[in-house]
Amino acid sequence: MKRDTEIKLKGDKVIEQIPSLKDKALRINLNENIYGTFSEIGAGQETVRHFFRAGGSSGTIAKAMSAYDKDFSDAIYGVEEDGRYVTESRLKKILTHEAGLIEKRLSRKKHPNKIFFSFANTVATIDFAKQFKGHGWVGIKYQLEPEEEYNEIILHIRFKETDVRLQQETLGILGVNLIYGAFYKYNNPKHLLRYLYDHLDKDQLEIDTINFSGPRFANVDNRLMSLQLVKNGMTDAVIFDPEGKNILPAAILYKKNILALRGSFRPVTKVNMDMYEESLKMFLNEQKVNADSTLVIFEITLSNLRSDGEIDEKDFMDRAQLLCSLGQTVMISNFQEYYKVVEYFAKYTKARMGLAMGVNNLIEIFDEKYYRHLSGGILEAFGKLFYRDMKVYLYPMIGEDGEIVNSETLMVHPRMKELYKFFKFNGKVVDIENYNPKNLEVFSREVLKMIGECKPGWENMLPTGVAKIIKKKKLFGYNPNVLLEKDN
Repeated sequence: MKRDTEIKLKGDKVIEQIPSLKDKALRINLNENIYGTFSEIGAGQETVRHFFRAGGSSGTIAKAMSAYDKDFSDAIYGVEEDGRYVTESRLKKILTHEAGLIEKRLSRKKHPNKIFFSFANTVATIDFAKQFKGHGWVGIKYQLEPEEEYNEIILHIRFKETDVRLQQETLGILGVNLIYGAFYKYNNPKHLLRYLYDHLDKDQLEIDTINFSGPRFANVDNRLMSLQLVKNGMTDAVIFDPEGKNILPAAILYKKNILALRGSFRPVTKVNMDMYEESLKMFLNEQKVNADSTLVIFEITLSNLRSDGEIDEKDFMDRAQLLCSLGQTVMISNFQEYYKVVEYFAKYTKARMGLAMGVNNLIEIFDEKYYRHLSGGILEAFGKLFYRDMKVYLYPMIGEDGEIVNSETLMVHPRMKELYKFFKFNGKVVDIENYNPKNLEVFSREVLKMIGECKPGWENMLPTGVAKIIKKKKLFGYNPNVLLEKDN
């Protein structure tokens, strides 16, 4: 009898088959070469449980442990300088310690084909009062060939669920996805990120930091991985330092005075740097603000990155490289409205905040169309934007008739006039007065066009040293051959 074949109808879409958790764990268990340890602290042994239940776990699990007691934990992994346990440094110590034990206790002569791994997490689940939902660090240190240098994938999570048991189950699923992805999806880190949410929903878990390292990820730029987290809706914002390393937002923003500059930075011009330098001087002169506890953030929004349609990853990397080379901390966010940026910062600090922007940006803030989704409209948005001691540092522009437009002369919609006067009178909007008038004639879009066409003069519109970087790394479409072709 002829067997039935699968019926396909016209218009069917190809659906990627996602392996079940049991299938993922079983595939790893049945691989005779994959062998390692599980160290799970703070939310039960939820990941290793899946491997025990899948069958064949004796060929995969060398050890499973949970050093819950702090004294035991300190005796095994050492004492942290800050005394905390749910930290990246703690996770790295666990991974390194356990991977070292495998190498020390298992003979390579006896196990010539084994590829070792160390999986770990250190987690704080929701508190009893349910005010703090919990967070944790999860990671894997592993090989893909015997005696190969170890690779690492380390990520930070924030729980969104409000039940301990659910959080534990979510953590276990994430752990299985991470281990499976590390071994079977490592060749495409961008896809690996998406697979972390197999059998999970973004309402359960937020991943706000991830870093790849090791020989298999030598060509991975973690800034690009940051972009993927926001692009995939895994988190609302990510931050990376001048070295390009992804940083936990809570760690860098905690109790800081924050001055933020939003822009396209395509490329960074003299206007951007003048605005940054002068607004920072004014910010540091505010009461209770000192340089040691102040952080400046250059923010690029996803909507800005999508200004020409789909996100151009090379264009993003060009901007990121340039800002990092200038020693700046960069944030990629999914916040279109300014009040959402302030709300985000307010989760981590109660110190002073400032926003540096141009006149056009401030006029947009007073446009009601951006707040129609809020029940309280623009008043609700402004309550969130200015509810604490936050100031806008305003950089002027040249008007249509050649006049200087600043906070005193800008025009908002007549319905918003009195509201604007209220914030202006109360010192929430202040002018950057010590600016360079020549910079007002510099526009990023014109500079970008000149770079692409190799027109002379664009170098003078950029801060010192920036043109050299653009030419050396051929950023923003810079191609000296364009000029040669014109000459010929």
